[in-house]
Amino acid sequence: MVKNTKKIVCLTMLMSTMVVASACGNSSSSNPVSSGAPANDAKATAAASGEKVTITYGGWGLDTMTEVIKAFQASHPNIEVKAENTPYKQYFTKLETAAQGGTMPDVLWMNGPNFIKYAENKMLLDLSENIKKDQLDLKNYPTSLVSLYSLGGKNYGIPKDYDTIGLWYNKKLFDEKGVAYPDATWDWNKLTEAAKKLTDPGKGIYGFAAPMMNQEDYYNTILQAGGTIISDDHKKSGYDQPEAIEGLKFLTDLIQVHKVSPTLAQMTETAPSDLFTSGKLAMYFDGSWAAFTINQNADMKNNADVAPLPKGKKQGVVIHGLGHVISANSKHPKEAWEFVKFLGSKEAAEVAAKQGGAIPAFKGSETAWLAAFPQYHAKAFIDMTEYASPYPVSKNTSVWTTYETEILKNAWTGDKPVADAAKELGAKMNQALAAEK
Repeated sequence: MVKNTKKIVCLTMLMSTMVVASACGNSSSSNPVSSGAPANDAKATAAASGEKVTITYGGWGLDTMTEVIKAFQASHPNIEVKAENTPYKQYFTKLETAAQGGTMPDVLWMNGPNFIKYAENKMLLDLSENIKKDQLDLKNYPTSLVSLYSLGGKNYGIPKDYDTIGLWYNKKLFDEKGVAYPDATWDWNKLTEAAKKLTDPGKGIYGFAAPMMNQEDYYNTILQAGGTIISDDHKKSGYDQPEAIEGLKFLTDLIQVHKVSPTLAQMTETAPSDLFTSGKLAMYFDGSWAAFTINQNADMKNNADVAPLPKGKKQGVVIHGLGHVISANSKHPKEAWEFVKFLGSKEAAEVAAKQGGAIPAFKGSETAWLAAFPQYHAKAFIDMTEYASPYPVSKNTSVWTTYETEILKNAWTGDKPVADAAKELGAKMNQALAAEK
């Protein structure tokens, strides 16, 4: 699951050497030490026909996978899966230590910000030949997620689940002001005008919240303005370009010019999600993971709904999700692949969704997830995958996301023009990317 569930967020930044995002869990840290080549063929299979093999399975929310594991073991009685559940905040620290000692789980959850680092350091098994041999159709998953776990033309991960970002809104506040609900036709202008009508200073109600959050907010508006956060080859920042500046300025103007959003200080003290569930916020951007939290709130459960993100120059939304990967040093790569192949199936996706996991990555298996929130137009999160862009990453994502936090703060407070902050961030990010070589 992602922040992504979160919130993955949330997934903003965690730990000095890691980054968080979703729903859903986005982290990055310094390069792990390579623990050697993959196990040889003699170690790759069970020692004797019918011998039971135990493989380890690492993640931070494996309670949502217990039924999936049972289903796999029922059809593969010679393979026992030992779950190694680790709290998210400790997961990547523990994984780094395991990578250095050659004791990574056989199968494990991986996120976007960490993927390149582990793949480039030969810590992950290249799954390309297995995918080809077993004719696993990667078209069953969102293209952007397949891309997220591919490097140098090789596939290292099978998508598990995903999260996108939607426009959550309070129907009660819209009804009180006589404002039409958001829909797929909305653009930035419609959002701004609606936010002005919905803002009620006397009641302490804001029309929209524009926090300084990357996955939930400015990554999306940069994409909507036609910009990029990082180039496709992970070598150049997009922050110093006019489109990125426009995407950032749309959000800061909602605070400083239009006065329809709380200030950065206010949103630091009280998160937009809390303002929303307390009835003090009419609209905000949040992930698919928010459906669960909002659905648990007695006051907001039936007063909330969600729509696709509004368009800027174009439609744009960032997608993040977890991938199932195999340790390059696994002593049982054949059995590990059998498990990963099952985890990537429609059967496993549907079982996991019923157990409370995130939106399953296997196309067509989202019904069970949607059924948990029948009162929301949650299908918007799924429909947006058609034009979603992968969560931006590089080899050492945490370095430049730290710069995001440090530098963009000055634009959000109004202490520095957005263009100046964006150009400063672009220069620092380019230095960081150059150092990754």
